[in-house]
Amino acid sequence: MGDSKEGGAESPPAGAAAREGLSLLSQGESEEPSAQGSALFLGGNEVKSRAVVKYSSAPPRTAFARLEEKTDLKLPPANWLRESAKLGPAGTTILGNSKKSKPFSSFGMAYDFIDSVGNDVDVVSDSENIKKLLKIPYSKSHVSMAVHRIGRTLLLDELDIQELFMRSSQTGDWTWLKEFYQRLIDQKWQRKKKSKEHWYQKAILSKFLYYSINGDGAAQPVPSAAEQQESSSSDQTNDSDGASWPAPFEMPSSVSEDPSASSQGSEPLEPSYIVGHVASAPKEQNLTTLFNDGENSQGLKNDFVRNILWTFEDIHMLVGSNMPIFGGGRYPAVSLRLRDNNKPINVLTGIDYWLDNLICNVPELVMCFHVNGIVQKYEMIKTEEIPNLENSNFSTKVIKDIAQNILSFLKSNCTKEGHTYWLFKASGSDIVKLYDLTTLCEETEDKYQNPFTMPVAILLYKVACNMMMKKNQNKKHYGTIRTLLLNCVKLLDKSRHPQIIASANYMLSELFQLDEPKKEESSESPLNENSDESYSEEEEEMPDSDENGSYSTSSDPSDDNKAVAIIKSVGELSVPEKYKSIHQIRPSCTFPVCHDTEERCRLVLSYVLEGLKSVDSSIKKESDLPAADPNTPIPLKYEDESTRGGPEGLEKQMALFLDKMGSLQKGNYSSQSGMIPGSWQHKMKLQLILKSSKAYYVLSDAAMSLQKYGRALRYIKLALQSHDTYCCLCTNMLSEVLLFLSQYLTLCGDIQLMLAQNANNRAAHLEEFNYQTKEDQEILHSLHRESSCQGFAWATDLSTDLESQLSVSCKCYEAANEILQFSDLKSQNPEHYVQVLKRMGNIRNEIGVFYMNQAAALQSERVVSKSVSTAEQQLWKKSFSCFEKGIHNFESIDDATNAALLLCNTGRLMRICAQAHCGAGDEFKREFSPEEGLYYNKAVDYYLRALRSLGTRDIHPAVWDSVNWELSTTYFTMATLQQDYAPLSRKAQEQIEKEVSEAMMKSLKHCDVDSVSARQPLCQYRAATIHHRLASMYHSCLRNQVGDEHLRKQHRVLADLHYSKAVKLFQLLRDAPCELLRVQLERVAFAEFQMTSQNSNVGKLKTLSGALDIMVRTKHAFQLIRKELVEEFDQPKSDESTPAADSSPSLNREEVVKLLSIFESRLSFLLLQSIKLLSSTKKKTSNTEDDVVLKTNKQIYSQLLRATANKSAALLERTDILVHLLDQLARGGSGGVQ
Repeated sequence: MGDSKEGGAESPPAGAAAREGLSLLSQGESEEPSAQGSALFLGGNEVKSRAVVKYSSAPPRTAFARLEEKTDLKLPPANWLRESAKLGPAGTTILGNSKKSKPFSSFGMAYDFIDSVGNDVDVVSDSENIKKLLKIPYSKSHVSMAVHRIGRTLLLDELDIQELFMRSSQTGDWTWLKEFYQRLIDQKWQRKKKSKEHWYQKAILSKFLYYSINGDGAAQPVPSAAEQQESSSSDQTNDSDGASWPAPFEMPSSVSEDPSASSQGSEPLEPSYIVGHVASAPKEQNLTTLFNDGENSQGLKNDFVRNILWTFEDIHMLVGSNMPIFGGGRYPAVSLRLRDNNKPINVLTGIDYWLDNLICNVPELVMCFHVNGIVQKYEMIKTEEIPNLENSNFSTKVIKDIAQNILSFLKSNCTKEGHTYWLFKASGSDIVKLYDLTTLCEETEDKYQNPFTMPVAILLYKVACNMMMKKNQNKKHYGTIRTLLLNCVKLLDKSRHPQIIASANYMLSELFQLDEPKKEESSESPLNENSDESYSEEEEEMPDSDENGSYSTSSDPSDDNKAVAIIKSVGELSVPEKYKSIHQIRPSCTFPVCHDTEERCRLVLSYVLEGLKSVDSSIKKESDLPAADPNTPIPLKYEDESTRGGPEGLEKQMALFLDKMGSLQKGNYSSQSGMIPGSWQHKMKLQLILKSSKAYYVLSDAAMSLQKYGRALRYIKLALQSHDTYCCLCTNMLSEVLLFLSQYLTLCGDIQLMLAQNANNRAAHLEEFNYQTKEDQEILHSLHRESSCQGFAWATDLSTDLESQLSVSCKCYEAANEILQFSDLKSQNPEHYVQVLKRMGNIRNEIGVFYMNQAAALQSERVVSKSVSTAEQQLWKKSFSCFEKGIHNFESIDDATNAALLLCNTGRLMRICAQAHCGAGDEFKREFSPEEGLYYNKAVDYYLRALRSLGTRDIHPAVWDSVNWELSTTYFTMATLQQDYAPLSRKAQEQIEKEVSEAMMKSLKHCDVDSVSARQPLCQYRAATIHHRLASMYHSCLRNQVGDEHLRKQHRVLADLHYSKAVKLFQLLRDAPCELLRVQLERVAFAEFQMTSQNSNVGKLKTLSGALDIMVRTKHAFQLIRKELVEEFDQPKSDESTPAADSSPSLNREEVVKLLSIFESRLSFLLLQSIKLLSSTKKKTSNTEDDVVLKTNKQIYSQLLRATANKSAALLERTDILVHLLDQLARGGSGGVQ
C-alpha cells in the first residue's frame, strides 16, 4: 500500500509514473513487486492506489489503430476471431470475448500465488467481481458471489445462479440450493434469456477491437456465412458453457492408485518431504496437478491474461484481469472503449472504466463513439479525470468507503474457514444478504455436494504446505498452519481423499516439537504474538451488529433467519466506516501451548492414528488380512521364564536381534499388508510410524522422570514395536533412525534397572504396564498389519525376577552400543556413545554387586561347613567378570571416578573372598591362613589402583576419602587378624609383629584424622584403636622378651608413645569412655610393670607418682560415663515411650562395672604402695611437701576402702565417689618426688 509519503508532492505525474512503471511482461514472465513495477495514482488526490503486475501472458503492446470516420463496425474485419502474432497465445481472451468469470477463477490465482494467500492479501478475485461489488450502491442489478476465507484472505467468485440451476435440472446436483432459493428468494424462478441487444453490443465491440488491432482502418471482406455462424456460436459458448459448473469434485482415481510415486529417498523428519510428496508433478502424486484432468472445465486454472497485486487505500487485492491494453496514445498504455453516441456515459460506466484503469495501472482512456455501428469520433481522457466526466460524476472517496465497508462486512461475517458463503443481492433490491452455504448443505443428505469443498480443501492444504516449507518460518505461524490443516481435513471425505488426509495429519503431528519437551514456557509468547494473524476453525459466532447496530438480524419481513448477516440498505455502504471489522481477528487460533509433555504427545499420536487409518483404508488388500477388531487388545506372546532360560535365553535373542540389525543394513523389505515399496502409502506410513515411535519415546521418558516405571516400560514397548514395524517396511535404513533405536534401547535399559531397584512397588508397576488406551490399541492394530512387532519382546517384558531384570537392562545397553558400532554413529554422536558406555559400566556394577551380595549371603548361612561351596565360587566369578567389564567401560571413556568406584567394589569382593576362607578350622586353633592373606593383598591392590585412577583427592574428594577408608580398613583387618590369630605355625613371632606393625602403620597412613567430615570421628576412633593395639603389642613384647636391652628400651619407648597417642585421640571422642579408661588402665599396668624392675625407692616413688597422675587423668572418662548414666536414669521417667536406641549405644554396663572394679583395685594398690614408700622415706628425711601428700593419700585410701566395702552401692554412686576422690588426689598432689 502506498503510504502518505508516496501520495505526496514528490510523486511524479501520472503519465511519468506509467512510463516508468508499467510495461506488460512478455508471455509467462512474472514480476515481483519493485519500485519499477509499480505506479501511484491519485484520484482527485483522495484515494491511494498502487498496482504491481505479478504475471502477464500478453504479448508486447501494439499501438491501437485509429479507425476512419464512418467505418461500419457491423461489418466484420478480415482478422475477426482469428489468431495473430499480435494477440499472442491468449487468443481472443485479451479482446474480451471471454469476459465471464469462471466459477473457480480465484482458486486458480491463489494456487499460483500461494505465498500471498492467508497473510498479505485481503481479497483474491476477478476484476469484474471487484467492480461489481464496488458498484452495489449505484446499481440495481443482482449480485451473486461465493466467498471463501483462507486466513485473512477472502476469495470471491461469481456464483451464477442461472447456470447453476440449469445444471441442477439436468443432473440433480444443487437441488437443495435451488429449493432454498425458490423458497426464500425467488419463488417463481425461471431462466432469463439474454436479449438480442446484448449479443449485438457484444459482437460490435469484438469487431471494433479486431479493427483496432488490424490497423488498416478499412472494412474487410466479410467471412462466409458458415464462419459467421461459427463465431456466433463461439460467442454464446464462451458466455455460457465456458463457465460451466463442475459436479462435486472427485479426485481422479489414477492419483490414489498410481504406484509409481516419488522416487525421493526416505527423509523421515522433513515436513518438506511430505509437502513435496503430495504436492508436485503428476507422477509424484502432486496435489497441484490433481486437477490436470479436465481442469479447464473445473475452472481451476489461472487463465487471466494478467495477475495484478492491487493496493487500494489499505486493501491489498490479488486481481485477475483480461482488459485489452494498447499503446499509441499520449502515454505508453491506454485502454480502448466503444461507446454509443446516443447513450451518455452513466456513473456505472464511469466507475467501471476508472477501476479498470486503476487496477491495470493504465493512465489514459481512449473512447471511440459510434452511432448504429458507424464510427463517429475518438476522445482521450486521463484516468484521474474519469470521476469528473459529465453525467458520470462520482466521488472516489465514496468508492473507497464502499470498498472498506464491504470488506469489513465480509471479514466480520465470513469467519469460518473452509465454509462457502453466498453474498446475494436480488435484482432491484436494496438488501444484501450473506448465507453460509456449507451449513445449509450439511443439513442435506450428502454434505459433500458443495462443489467448492475440494478446491477450498486443496487450497488450505497448499497454503499450509507452503508455510511448512519455509525454513525460516517462526513458530508463531504454527497456530495458523494447524488450523489450515484441521479445516482441510474437516472438509474432505475420508474415503475419497485418503492421501491428502494422511499428509495433513502427518503435518499436524510435525507441528509439535517432540524433541523440545522443556521449552513450552519460552515459546509461549511468540506463539501468541500472532493474534491478528491467526484464526480458529471453530470460531464463536460473532454478534451481527457493531457498536452502531449496523448489522441486523431482526424479525423484519425482509429478513430471513437463514442469513448469516444482512445489509438492510445498500446506501449504508457509502457511509464512511459504517461497517468496521469488529470481530476479534481469529482470536483462538494461537497454537495450543501444551504445558504437559503427555498432552503434547497424545495430540501427536491422535494425528498419527488418523493418518494411519487413512493409509490403511486406501490399501485394497484388506481381504488377505485376518480380520481384527481395533477395539480388542492384541494378545501378546508371553513365554514362561523357565522355558526362555533366563540370561542364557537372552543371549540367543540378542544374537537374533543383531542378525536382524545386520540385515537391515542390506535393506530387506517385508510388509504383510502388500504395500508397494515407493507408493505414497508406503512412504506416508513410514513417516507416521516413525513419528509414533518418537512420541512414545518422549512419553516413556516423561513417565520415567515421574518415577512411573510400569507406564514408562509400556510406552517404550510401543516405541520399539513402532520401530520394529518401521524396520520391516524400510528399504533403506538411515543412520538417524538407527540412532533413535539406540536411544530407545538405552531408555528401555534405564527403565528395567529402575524397576529392578523398586521391586517393593511391583504390583503398581505391573498394573500400569498392562493398561492400554483405545488409541494405543488402534495404532498397534495398524502396526500389526505390517509386522508381528515382536522384534524387541526380549527387552520389554516385565519380569518379576531381579537377576532377569538386571540382565535385560544390561542387554538393552549392549544392544544400544552394538547399533552405534554398525555405522559411523559412534563418532557422529559422541555424547550418546559416552552415555551408553556409562550406563553399561553402571549396570555391570549393579549386577556385580548383586552377585557379590548373594555370595555374602551364602557365606553368612554357611555356619557348620568348613570349606567354600562351588556356588559361592561361581558367584564370585560372575561378580568379578561384571566388575572387570564395567571397569573397562569406564576406562574407555576416561571416567576415572566411576572406574575407581568399581575397583573399590572389586576390592570389597576380594575381602568377601578372604572372609570366606577364615571360617575353616577350630576357633581355638585358628590361624590367619595364606588364602586370607592372598585375597586381602588383592583387595589392597584394587584399592591402590582406584587411588591411582583418581590421581589426586581434588578430582572427587568423596570418592577419594571412601577408597582411602576402605584401604585403611583392609590393612587394619589384616593386621588385627594376624595379631589375634597369629600364624605361629608358619612364621616367627618377630616376623608376625613386624607385619602387624607395618600393616597398622599403613592403615594409619590412609586414615585421615584431621579433615573435618562426617567420617572424622570414625577415623579418630580407628587411629586411637591402632595406637592402642600397637601399644598393647609392644607392652606384650616387653613382658615376654628377655635379653636384648636395646630392643627392650625401643619397645618401652614405642609402647609409651602409642599409649599417649591413643589417649589423646580417645579424649577427642565423646562416645568412647570405656576405651579411654581401658587404655589408661593398661598404661598404669605398664607403669607397674616398670616399677617391678626398679630397685631404688626414689625411682619407684617417681613411677608411682606417674601412675597416680594417669589415674587422675581418667577423671574425664568417668565424667562421660556419669553423664550417660544420668541420662539413662532420667530417660524412662521423662518419656517411657522413647526407644532405648535414643540413648548412647556405646555404654556397656557390664564392661563399665568390670573396668570400675579394676580401676578401684589398681587405685587402691597404687595408694597403698605410695603410702608405704612415703612412710619409709619420712623416717630417713623430713619433707613437709611429702608429709602433705602422705596425709592426702591416706585420707583418699581410707575413703576408697570404705566405698569398696559397700557392695550394694549403685553404679552411678560408685562413679560419683571415684570422681570426688580423683578431685582430691589432683588437689593434694599424687607423689613426693616430682
